[in-house]
Parts: sequence; structure tokens; C-alpha cells
Amino acid sequence: MSVLTYLIPISLILGAVGLAAFIYTVRSNQYDDPEGDARRILSDEWDDKPRP
Repeated sequence: MSVLTYLIPISLILGAVGLAAFIYTVRSNQYDDPEGDARRILSDEWDDKPRP
């Protein structure tokens, strides 16, 4: 049982660090893609070998 007194705070701290890192990446716009992969995949000009 004494192990839980160490593991619970460590897991909470690691979870908070992960959440802070995620929030930092969202605020610094690292997930923005102005062109959009969804539009590129449908465009023929990006295909290396389009279907005949």
C-alpha cells in the first residue's frame, strides 16, 4: 500500500505534464494545415500516377 503513495502523485504529475504539452502545441498552431490533406487527396495535380 505504501507504493501507492508514490505512484499516484507521480502519475498525476506525468498526466499534467502531458496535458500541458498538448495545450502548448494547440496554442502554437502546430495542428493547422492551411491547404488541407482532404483537398490534396482529391486533386489530380498531386498524383504521381493518375488513373487513365
